[in-house]
Amino acid sequence: MSGTDKTTTGGHTLADLKNLAVATAAGVEATPVREPKRDALGRSYATGRRKNAIARVWIKPGKGDIIVNGKPVGVYFARPVLRMLITQPFLISDRYNQFDVFCTTNGGGLSGQAGAVRHGISRALTHYEPGLRGILKIAGFLTRDSRVVERKKYGKAKARRSFQFSKR
Repeated sequence: MSGTDKTTTGGHTLADLKNLAVATAAGVEATPVREPKRDALGRSYATGRRKNAIARVWIKPGKGDIIVNGKPVGVYFARPVLRMLITQPFLISDRYNQFDVFCTTNGGGLSGQAGAVRHGISRALTHYEPGLRGILKIAGFLTRDSRVVERKKYGKAKARRSFQFSKR
């Protein structure tokens, strides 16, 4: 086996992950039945985290509007890659444009916030529809990516970078 990590989505398309998830979900029926977690307004809530960013996410049935910190997703996350990252949980679970998302994020940068929103949306989807847990788990969207920036060390320019050496 090569040194690649099988838990990430690297090297797999969303269609491959979806097919794998459907095949695995059909074979495993011994999982306990989970109840949906919804509030009085019919929303599901979850918290997503990535790097130093935290996202509080509410989802409810709707026409696919995503609001981040009071702004539409296209305004807040201007880069298409970040918008694609946010919509991955909906695409893999065949729920694209079926849920409205309202979320607040703070901490970190835009990339970390987008990852936190994706994690929050995935967790909120599993609270709203527990049957989607298997698909999202196999795709790796429910796992909190624990990689954070290494701290700066004393006597170094950064975490590991040394100051430039001068011979004279």
